[in-house]
Amino acid sequence: MKMMMLYVFITLMISLIMIIMLNLIAKKTFYDREKMSPFECGFDPKNLARMPFSLQFFLIAIIFVIFDVELTLFIPLILILKSSSMIHMSITIMIFLMLLIFGIFHEQSQGSLNWIK
Repeated sequence: MKMMMLYVFITLMISLIMIIMLNLIAKKTFYDREKMSPFECGFDPKNLARMPFSLQFFLIAIIFVIFDVELTLFIPLILILKSSSMIHMSITIMIFLMLLIFGIFHEQSQGSLNWIK
């Protein structure tokens, strides 16, 4: 137990030292006045040069990630349940699939899956 705690402590200290060194090396401290001023024409831009991001696309991406993680959890479940009885395996899989279906119906009822509003 003491050795394991020592290994964890050493690993954390090495990680902390690496993070501090990275911040010291990568820190941008030199700000040139000409680089911070407007380019040639002399006008200050009023908005950022970023394109607007679709909130609907973001919601679909989050829903995809959530259901993808749930399906990733489903793969080891199949291997674990392989050694159990058929009834136990069927009930567990049905509950899991019902949760997935309930989640999709909930997202549909909230309007997250509708592209046109």
